[in-house]
Amino acid sequence: MSYGVAAALQTAVYQALVADATLTGMVGSAIYDAAPTGTLPSLYVSLGPEDVTDASDKTGAGARHEFTVSVVADTAGFLTAKQVATAISDVLVDADLALSRGVLVGLYFVSAKARRVQDSDVRRIDLKFRARVEDN
Repeated sequence: MSYGVAAALQTAVYQALVADATLTGMVGSAIYDAAPTGTLPSLYVSLGPEDVTDASDKTGAGARHEFTVSVVADTAGFLTAKQVATAISDVLVDADLALSRGVLVGLYFVSAKARRVQDSDVRRIDLKFRARVEDN
């Protein structure tokens, strides 16, 4: 197994999201690797947790990275958050991301969970993606 591609993958995912005109048209610069301190915007995107498993084979080291990208909105209803989630999915699914280390074999949508954050008017959609990478 190799975890060596993790930082390169995260950087490439973040760069793809901030470079997309449709997504930035919806959320502006509110796309975070780590949410800033203080008051957050009413609508933002945040990179979240990641689980990595070995995908090495006879040809070399590799891994499957399952990671979350979250949309958080304090607007009424889920429509706006779902529109942003759709834009994120459009950017990432089957993306051809150039990594500074390793190679992205494929990037796939896994699941989404939309919910109201307990005891608040905040809506949150967690999108899970799976990336298969090689580190040869």
